[in-house]
Amino acid sequence: MQVVNAGVLERWNQLDDGEVVELILSGQTALFEVLMRRYNERVYRAARAIVKDEKEAEDVMQQAYVNAYAHLRQFNGQARFSTWLIRITINEALARVRRQGRYEPFDDESPKVESLMAVNSNQHNPERQAVSGELRELLEWAIDRLPDGAREVFVLREVEGLSTAEVAQSLGVSDDVVKTRLSRARRALRQDVLERTGATTPEVFRFYRPRCDRVVALVLARITAGA
Repeated sequence: MQVVNAGVLERWNQLDDGEVVELILSGQTALFEVLMRRYNERVYRAARAIVKDEKEAEDVMQQAYVNAYAHLRQFNGQARFSTWLIRITINEALARVRRQGRYEPFDDESPKVESLMAVNSNQHNPERQAVSGELRELLEWAIDRLPDGAREVFVLREVEGLSTAEVAQSLGVSDDVVKTRLSRARRALRQDVLERTGATTPEVFRFYRPRCDRVVALVLARITAGA
């Protein structure tokens, strides 16, 4: 399976997700690249929010794409393709961190908010990082220290801009759970970082072109090898 050249990619990129899926299933398998490039950053952010490591997030991305390609006929259009894909990514990321004992379920009943940002606060001084100009790194650090469960809600809702319903579908929880976790995450971040620095969330966990190209090439190679 060859990578689609830029001109062809631009032409196919005018199609909606469902149309691209139909073409892939009809035999134009190279068009899977269109979907990967369309959602690479969103998939990366979803994985990164859970595993908290850039390299491992890329590994999760690759496996999620391979899984999605293998089960593409199961996509029935009842949910948006992006939601279906993010769900696959989240399942893969959660499976990894749980196998490693690195994921602690979020306590939705706990009234505490202030303690969410307390981990390692003596090792990372937000004010010192803000003064040195590392605002994006500071915000990423702060998001990483939100508890498991709240962190991925915040990234999907605030960074990626998914709706409450889409986040709930992706994570397999109710809309109310998403709203509660998001509210608590916002309060913790606002108190310790956002109001203090003025940093903006869309700039965190970016997935730039060279990394995008690398993941696309690796996934296409794996898909071709398994064909």
